[in-house]
Amino acid sequence: MTSATKNDPALLIHAYVDGELDPAHALEVERALAGDPALAAERERIETLQRLIRERLPPMAAPPGLARRIEAAIAGTTERPFFARPFSLPWLFPGAGVRRAPSWGALAASVMLALIVGSSSTWLTLRQGQLTPAEATADMVLASHIRALKAPQPADVASSDNHTVKPWFNGRVSEAPRVVDLGNEGFPLIGGRVDVIGRVPVPTLVYRRRQHLISLMALPNDQAPAVTSALRSIAGYNILTWRQNGTLYWAVSDVAPPDLDAFAKAFRAASG
Repeated sequence: MTSATKNDPALLIHAYVDGELDPAHALEVERALAGDPALAAERERIETLQRLIRERLPPMAAPPGLARRIEAAIAGTTERPFFARPFSLPWLFPGAGVRRAPSWGALAASVMLALIVGSSSTWLTLRQGQLTPAEATADMVLASHIRALKAPQPADVASSDNHTVKPWFNGRVSEAPRVVDLGNEGFPLIGGRVDVIGRVPVPTLVYRRRQHLISLMALPNDQAPAVTSALRSIAGYNILTWRQNGTLYWAVSDVAPPDLDAFAKAFRAASG
């Protein structure tokens, strides 16, 4: 592990998610994750983006001629390491029928190929620089919602009473959000929690639509990216944004777009 990696927690999280850390350093990262919500949110964001890539990007085909070059490199060896055994590559090149002992160069090439194909987090790190602030925030919002779905409870404070939920946020975020119960409109309030978006704690209200959960995150305008009110879809989840009274709201759920739009209209129209 390089000193640059040790000094950059984000790179450590990438290495941890990819399984590239030795047991001692992996244990250190796990301890840091347990005590730092921002790092835990970063891990969830990375894992979510990896999952989205697997779901949305088709597998890449091997470049033409790669199989022949690997075969030639293997065939060119004159020494067999003591552990070398015949092997085949049908999983990589069906029908190739290669069964020869690998050379050190071929082994190195195989390792490099595995790193290129398998280390999606490295690609994600480079990709982050290509995202707009709104796209990056949408990824973090979705990651936080998915993390809540996996948790034993989607809310840190479970209540439908706005007089219980709103005070709970005091001291946990810079500004307590506007809290309303929309049970009469078919969107009962479940509770609230604190998420970390861009390493900033933000309040999240949790609502229910039949068997589906809706996460509503409230970012003050001075902490929010420039976005237009729009509905977007990422990996089967719908995200709707709008501004109201100096706050940028992000609503995310797997409910149908008309339901999410109805929720947003009900929230904007409610008093509270």
